[in-house]
Amino acid sequence: MHVIVVGAGEVGSYVAELLTRDGNDVAVIETDRQRSGDLGDRLDVLVVNGSGTHPHVLEEAGIAKADLMVAVTSNDEVNLIAALLAKQAGVARAVVRIEAKSLRGRDAQRLRQAIGADLVIDPDAETAAEILELLEAPGATEIAQLAGGEVIVIGTTLQSGAPMCNQSLSELGEQYEPDWDFLVAARTRDGETVIPRADERLQADDHLWVVAKRRSKRDVLKLLGLQTESHRRVLLLGGGRTAEIVADSLSERSGSVTLIERDPARARQLAETLDGVLVIEGDITDAELLGAEEAGSYDAVLALTGQDDANILACLFAKSLGASETIAVLHRLALRELLEDVGIDVALSPRTASANGVLRFVRGGVAKVATFLAADFEVIEVEVAGGSTADGEAISNLRLPRDVLIGAFVRDGKPQIGRGRSQLRQRDHVIIFLRPENVDMVRQLFE
Repeated sequence: MHVIVVGAGEVGSYVAELLTRDGNDVAVIETDRQRSGDLGDRLDVLVVNGSGTHPHVLEEAGIAKADLMVAVTSNDEVNLIAALLAKQAGVARAVVRIEAKSLRGRDAQRLRQAIGADLVIDPDAETAAEILELLEAPGATEIAQLAGGEVIVIGTTLQSGAPMCNQSLSELGEQYEPDWDFLVAARTRDGETVIPRADERLQADDHLWVVAKRRSKRDVLKLLGLQTESHRRVLLLGGGRTAEIVADSLSERSGSVTLIERDPARARQLAETLDGVLVIEGDITDAELLGAEEAGSYDAVLALTGQDDANILACLFAKSLGASETIAVLHRLALRELLEDVGIDVALSPRTASANGVLRFVRGGVAKVATFLAADFEVIEVEVAGGSTADGEAISNLRLPRDVLIGAFVRDGKPQIGRGRSQLRQRDHVIIFLRPENVDMVRQLFE
């Protein structure tokens, strides 16, 4: 498939990387020459310097043979025009990034239909949703919902005092026979991610991904040594759109929410629109301000500005003051390992949630895709088609590769953990852990 990605920013470059990894022919359009050069050096893609709203630039990118347009610049109008031109050129499908609420609502539905946008994504809203999930599971570094929320995937670093620590997977399994509520699906140790086997013993500092029935979330959190109560007092550093969405949602729950924003006009606007949120004008890197506001007394401190340096410094200072958990939005992923070394608890990137939506759209037949910054595997959700290889077959008889695991499936709205003896049926929604290169092979079993 020939794909044109308009915008080589944080989201666009990651989407291009994932689509290239899937074997697609990708062209990227970018106005910034430095960014264009960096991307061309890093990825095997065609990079065209220019605007996605200019027909001659689109022609150079191969619009005549394109199957998909992904317009994800930070400018809504550019994205909409690029998608419109693509549709006029005969491109079958278009994904558009839109942030303005006025362009996402019902009033603008006719505009989106006229343009032909097949999928609308919003990195800020998707990042905010991920943050809100993490705040419900303190200590987790990743949370993904699948199968309509009936199944969750929890990622975390295993602490030495956790009940799971020093137990083998077979020992854990024996405790929960015959009806398991969770499964350790993947493990990273010393930089290597694998799907662990029954005789493997879990160790402190292992990074684990556990698939679980949502109703068993509290029990699984306890086994992982994590808190089971959501954060009550939250400090948001930065008043951008992601922070606004998070603050608005948190203000509707019980608890205390404080937000610090540097720009006076933006701070006033947030104070007027966010009921139940204390908005303070100030610089998030001002140590005196953070000290005066007792940043260390909060259950969670979230640094959500567009500046990685400011986010890291603010989280480090809040942690030194005693904050229970710190979460930083990170735009330069090369810094992620540094954050782990210095004690910042969670690093998030707007690119992953948006890219997951694009991958789901590109891979027809996949209901959901979850990718993670800390590992090179994916979680996909597929539906068993009638007459497929998987229909009526036990999981053990599918002869899946070693690095593919069926973690769970949902039948008639009821989640079940995948076991070798589990027999799949038509219309089951199946949750699968795998490496990207195995996606096509695995999909064929269910189609």
